[in-house]
Amino acid sequence: MNEPNLRNSRLALAGGLAIAVVVGGAGFLVGRGTSPREIEPAATPVATPPAVAQPTPSLPDPRDIIKTRADLIALASQAADAFASGRPLPGATADLAGQRFELRLPFGCRGPSDAGSDSAMRWRYDDDAKALRVHVSPVVWSSDDLRTSTDGSASDAMAEGFWIPRPWTASETCPPAQDSIAPTGTDAVTLPGQTVAIAQFSDSAGQRLRDGKPYESVVRAAPDEAPGNQGLQLRLRGRIGGTADRSPVSCRQPAGPEQRPICIIAVTFDDVAIDNPQTGKTLATWGGDRANLPDRSPTDRATVN
Repeated sequence: MNEPNLRNSRLALAGGLAIAVVVGGAGFLVGRGTSPREIEPAATPVATPPAVAQPTPSLPDPRDIIKTRADLIALASQAADAFASGRPLPGATADLAGQRFELRLPFGCRGPSDAGSDSAMRWRYDDDAKALRVHVSPVVWSSDDLRTSTDGSASDAMAEGFWIPRPWTASETCPPAQDSIAPTGTDAVTLPGQTVAIAQFSDSAGQRLRDGKPYESVVRAAPDEAPGNQGLQLRLRGRIGGTADRSPVSCRQPAGPEQRPICIIAVTFDDVAIDNPQTGKTLATWGGDRANLPDRSPTDRATVN
């Protein structure tokens, strides 16, 4: 039997420590592998907004686009060019039937008319009665006036409406005051003369708007409401129509090919009104043959002198 000595004791101690280290390390690894791990929370999914279908931009209905004075003058110019050249009206122009329009025609720009005046479009302020008297007579074109065929054939078509003065400008206000030697009547004359008109056409089976009956009104007004040099405005609203041959414009050259064509734009009037640009008020409105005078007494319907 070997006696224990110092060397053997040291070796035994070192071996025991080594075994303890190995066993402890293995236990740590086993414990770490079996212990529950901390689970990281799952990332919250980001909600994707649903795709919104973008509406296709809709184009306005051409029938709802309001034609202005400039548009109507351009229409008459195109028709005059086609007529003088012996060509048909361009398709895009011929397709304007049914489109809306609004037109203002200034009148009485030189001031009030005399008491006995027979001017077709006039106004006069009555100081004693404190009343504004207005008279507007439409122009009536007979079948002879509208004859455009070279064989001179007659037609039952008639038209009633108004000349568009100064068709070289889109302005709807009175021109600057200046002297003029040009005739100011309603009859079409040559050099100078009226060349563009707007009217409602009818035939023997149709009904004219007013049979030439004037638009007249008497409206109470203070002296400072008199139109002055701004005149009054005849406001016409409706839709572009068609002549007997379904064309939106009728042109003719009664004096021959050297004359500028006289053209009448065919329309259907929805209403006719008289506006006072001095006050911004509408003096009277007619739909068909009836006058509507808002905020006026029955005495305001008296005939204009």
